[in-house]
Amino acid sequence: MSPDPSPLAPLDEDWERALCLVAHPDDMEFGAAAAVARWTGQGKSVVYCMVTSGEAGIDGLDPETCREVREAEQVESARIVGVDVVDFLREPDGILEYGVALRRRLAAVVRAHRPEIVITGNFRDTWGGRNLNQADHIAVGRAVLDAVRDAGNRWVFHEQVAEGAEPWGGVRAVWAFGSPQATHAVDTTDSFDAGVASLEAHAAYIEGLGWENWDPREFLEGMARSAGSRLGTRFAAPFEVLPMGWGD
Repeated sequence: MSPDPSPLAPLDEDWERALCLVAHPDDMEFGAAAAVARWTGQGKSVVYCMVTSGEAGIDGLDPETCREVREAEQVESARIVGVDVVDFLREPDGILEYGVALRRRLAAVVRAHRPEIVITGNFRDTWGGRNLNQADHIAVGRAVLDAVRDAGNRWVFHEQVAEGAEPWGGVRAVWAFGSPQATHAVDTTDSFDAGVASLEAHAAYIEGLGWENWDPREFLEGMARSAGSRLGTRFAAPFEVLPMGWGD
């Protein structure tokens, strides 16, 4: 994959509450955790929600044991970058399906947390080259876009409203990190080390991948330097920005 040389615009940081909705534990850490560390350091509120617990992610562990390990690693990983709230929806890992059922669950999460910004992962078919994206990432990202709009309509999933979940149409944009269609980025130079430590907290998962001599710092640095060169900083995290308002 050849890097896109076009400049990246700085992300708008005039907000206070963000919700990160991703498929698996570790998804945030593969590129976005350093940005989260920057934002929590600014006093912003960031909440994590994992749609699955990544229980199918370690070949040598049975799913129930793996679930416990990966949830614990994610909670610690989030703590490192200043995130205190980590929700797990415990949908089945590896076989998520885009559709109304997933939109319903995610809309409930948006209505509960009432964020201004929703962050998800790359949901495009590839990472910008020939490497295919994973099915859960695609399903969740697509469902996030729809669920954000669903959350603002009281007549969509109206049973949630009847049970006390007020509609929430206050999401200004969805940001998809790691997207090959990224147009914006945030400077992570000062928070990069926290992002590395956050990924390293997934020790059991990384070991289970079996990647010989794989170095989390080296991996993250390669991506962060590339994005930083396009933003004009040492390190950066790239995002595709999808406005949720009309006419944006």
